[in-house]
Amino acid sequence: MYWLMVCRHHPGQDARRAEMRDAHRAHVLAGRDGVRVLIGSALTGDDATVALGNFGVLEAPDRSAALAFAEADPYARAGIVADIEITALASTFQAHRIDPMTVAAPPRRDPPEAA
Repeated sequence: MYWLMVCRHHPGQDARRAEMRDAHRAHVLAGRDGVRVLIGSALTGDDATVALGNFGVLEAPDRSAALAFAEADPYARAGIVADIEITALASTFQAHRIDPMTVAAPPRRDPPEAA
């Protein structure tokens, strides 16, 4: 089943978030207990720079597994996260249209030159 995870952060956490970023990213990439992050990113204010939180589209067996994953995130354990919201996505959600998260994008291939 697919879930939308929204984690809102306490204000004024920029320095702490920067300290925990590598651990947070490792957690997201590793998944746990049957939870996998398909895609995620930071949430920001309208200026696209002030961090407000983060979101992820999760594949998880149930709500409790999705919530446990969010609560185990280093951002949450460090007290950065103020609120976690887990919402079920429709049974018709087209997960196949999202590329799973990867460490780096694959190298771009140029199309073959016309002969």
